[in-house]
Amino acid sequence: MFIRRLCLCICILLFVSAAQAATINNVRIWRAEGYTRVVLDLDDPVNYNLVLASNPTRIILDLANSTLNTSVAKLPLKGTPIEIVRSSVVDDKDIRLVFDLKHNVAPKSFLLKKSDGNHDRLVLDLYNIETTSVPSVAATVPKPSAAPGVPKTDADSKKNVTASSEPTNIEELLANEVPAEPIVKTPQGGATSERQILIAVDAGHGGADSGALGPKNMREKDVTLSIAKELVRVINAQPGYSARLTRKGDYFVELQKRRDLARDMKADLFISVHADSFTDSSAYGASVFALSRKGATSEMARFLAQRENDSDLVGRIGGVSLEDKDAQLAGVLVDLSMTATVNSSLQVGSHVLNAISGIAPLHAKHVEQAGFAVLKSPDVPSILVETGFISNTSESRKLASPAYREQMAEAIFKGVHRYFTQHPLASVVATPYIPAETNQSVAAEKAAGRKPAANSSQERRYTVVRGDTLSDIATRHRVSASQIRKLNNMKDSTVKLGQTLKIPAQ
Repeated sequence: MFIRRLCLCICILLFVSAAQAATINNVRIWRAEGYTRVVLDLDDPVNYNLVLASNPTRIILDLANSTLNTSVAKLPLKGTPIEIVRSSVVDDKDIRLVFDLKHNVAPKSFLLKKSDGNHDRLVLDLYNIETTSVPSVAATVPKPSAAPGVPKTDADSKKNVTASSEPTNIEELLANEVPAEPIVKTPQGGATSERQILIAVDAGHGGADSGALGPKNMREKDVTLSIAKELVRVINAQPGYSARLTRKGDYFVELQKRRDLARDMKADLFISVHADSFTDSSAYGASVFALSRKGATSEMARFLAQRENDSDLVGRIGGVSLEDKDAQLAGVLVDLSMTATVNSSLQVGSHVLNAISGIAPLHAKHVEQAGFAVLKSPDVPSILVETGFISNTSESRKLASPAYREQMAEAIFKGVHRYFTQHPLASVVATPYIPAETNQSVAAEKAAGRKPAANSSQERRYTVVRGDTLSDIATRHRVSASQIRKLNNMKDSTVKLGQTLKIPAQ
């Protein structure tokens, strides 16, 4: 009887052990700005131990009760601090991965649970301590329990690395950006200051995340970066405006970090640029999205739950400190802030959509709302612009055109400027809109025998877009409607879509 029970217990233990075994199905590596990310795709959670060893410099990663179902021999290591990755089996049941390094790094690791169709993942970020500092961790989680039976590494110099939650990495991403010089003026009559309207421009996707794919291997991440850079150029060419990118190259930035970057730089507006895709290649048209009410509510709950250990809320929301507020009052403040932010997002999105309609067909004639994670900022109005369907052959050809990308960037800014003209910030004095000079516009001026306008003191030209009135155009350029009518020999104040107007010098 005793032997029978003992055998039964052993069988149960073996079954439980087998059920908890984790399989490493894939190892992914890519370079981001300032660090290298290694992701292990797992079928189940895993207990692991991470050690940074020296002589030679390497990282030793032991995964308890695991199997390796992929090869690590041909991983894309170019441009990373990793020289080679080796694998071995320890005690017939554990997997050891050794990352031989070219130089010292500061590793951070964390586990991601299954969510939204993704498997369990173990993430290892390697920060280059020779060129950048490791960002402080805003929130920590308990280190996974040590795996029983996992052996310690060699007796050489080593340092145990604790597992942590994903680092915010905001300081690092901002470190490589050079902020534009603000305009500071002190009028003779008082101490009111003027500053530039700051816009954060986000190029969707990047790095290992290519986004949607179009004909001829067109990648969304390349299209969005090109349009985003053009939009920044257009914005920075306008007096009273300044723009900065959330990513300047082909690397990945987490969605939360993108919006956190906008908050850190105290942006007045966040614009995320994308190119749509659909299974039906006939789908077409540009769209503008704002955050849905449902998304705003769930994000408020997330913000409040992490208030004690998340730098998102330890500080200020819309200029109001939350550190001395109780949970209920903080909830009300964030709710009010997010409600106002979503309303502002819808308003600016409407202006941008109207401006885009002058150069491209629309997929929807109103600002759509969805729970895009990148838009969930509590105090920065945020919109996502789908510039067209990259899956549509005709629209992909347009998106591949530098001239069309310039037009798209110009249209987005027209809408943005119209919004800030009608809703000026308290500390910002309205500024005239000067259409950005493009190669096409310069060539057209020269072909017509005219000298291209150099600045706002010279005669300018403006193309009427949907929703424009002569009064709006005059106000935007700080001239009178009668001056525009006289210069353009207009009989009345009627303007037509696509009409080019001469704007008198100021």
